Amino acid sequence: MEMKKRINLELRNRAPEEVTELVLDNCLCVNGEIEGLNDTFKELEFLSMANVELSSLARLPSLNKLRKLELSDNIISGGLEVLAEKCPNLTYLNLSGNKIKDLSTVEALMEMKMMKMKRKMKLVHLKDMRKRRKRRKMRMKMKQAQNWEREKRKWASHI
Repeated sequence: MEMKKRINLELRNRAPEEVTELVLDNCLCVNGEIEGLNDTFKELEFLSMANVELSSLARLPSLNKLRKLELSDNIISGGLEVLAEKCPNLTYLNLSGNKIKDLSTVEALMEMKMMKMKRKMKLVHLKDMRKRRKRRKMRMKMKQAQNWEREKRKWASHI
């Protein structure tokens, strides 16, 4: 079955804007490119195109909410820099079983990860500061409780 037909089947009378998960495994793409998938899939968070004979991601639409992308068992050998631009919130990517031969092919992905890390560093730093403050407050409360117990013992020994 061709990819376009499979997408129509997977929609199940829903509008593309409503779809959050799309599984296109084992269908065939013409000329090794994505077809039938477009920018109207705005809410898509999970996309699986395993074993579809995909060789290029050039026709991948902008999928800003996409977090998980399954591309295993295809014939992709390069062009991964498209992912950084088209899928900025990607957190999971499976490229196993493709024709990637060296690490220079995935350098664009490493740059994307570094950019994400820089954006999130401020948030992580704030979270760590909050945790430290909570721990400090907890220690102070424990010291106060210990002091209170010590004072109670002193008063009990005087009576």
